[in-house]
Amino acid sequence: MPPTHIRFDWAIKKLLRNKANYGVLAGFLSELLRKPITIQSILEGESNQQAEDDKLNRVDILAENDQGELILIEVQNSTEQDYFHRMLYGTSRLITDFLEKGEPYGNVKKVYSVNIVYFSLGQGYDYIYHGTLEFRGLHLEDKLGLSINQRKLFHIQEVYEIFPEYYVIKVNNFNEVAKDTLDEWIYFLKKSQIKEEFTAQGLAEAKENLLVDSLSEAERANYLRFMENRRYEISLIESSRSEGRLEGLEEGMEQGKQQEKINIARILKQQGTDLDTITAATGLTREEIEQL
Repeated sequence: MPPTHIRFDWAIKKLLRNKANYGVLAGFLSELLRKPITIQSILEGESNQQAEDDKLNRVDILAENDQGELILIEVQNSTEQDYFHRMLYGTSRLITDFLEKGEPYGNVKKVYSVNIVYFSLGQGYDYIYHGTLEFRGLHLEDKLGLSINQRKLFHIQEVYEIFPEYYVIKVNNFNEVAKDTLDEWIYFLKKSQIKEEFTAQGLAEAKENLLVDSLSEAERANYLRFMENRRYEISLIESSRSEGRLEGLEEGMEQGKQQEKINIARILKQQGTDLDTITAATGLTREEIEQL
């Protein structure tokens, strides 16, 4: 039986803010962004709540790397229909918060939005999505690029490097077969387990530092409460879904019966059957039959 590791959403709220664990977070981001990431500092986001009774439905952490780029990581457990809108709001808020009054627009910080979701967000069967912005000509369909002077001035090659980039990881879509090092991280996000053969950046540190058995007595009690809250939340969701399916089935059956009555009444009416006979045969009112 492999050792039990702490769920990533709890770790990101309680443990990964510690400088000693920056290597775990940096490893995950390096694998996801496909470039070396060094965490310079962890900044405070608006929803970084530390209440003991918080059910941790939403978690976020804001990191700044050694290039001055901002990386917002959010974990969402429950369905949220306007989640895409919140992603946009989060990056927009960061851009304005970190541009001082009077600073030139060229000083806008690059923002990465990393969203780890444990619910079915939108329509899509993949488990990792990456979104960037580019401009295309309406007539020539060419891509709008930077001038030579802009490349030299801002030390970038493409327009999309200025704008926020979005990553969405739909954890539940992952089939638990790790084909590369990034998949090893997704496996950990889904199973809270790290296999011996995994070599992804940051997982060695996670394997050592994110063990449930390594928690203090108080931390373990806190973590167990969190897990119980998650189980209760999942149970409520599943119960709601079951009730919804049952109600939908019953409603569908009633609609089917009603439609069958209407079809019979329509045929009888076309055959010239009197309204009283149709009413007796179908249970429909005279008004309903006259409207057919």
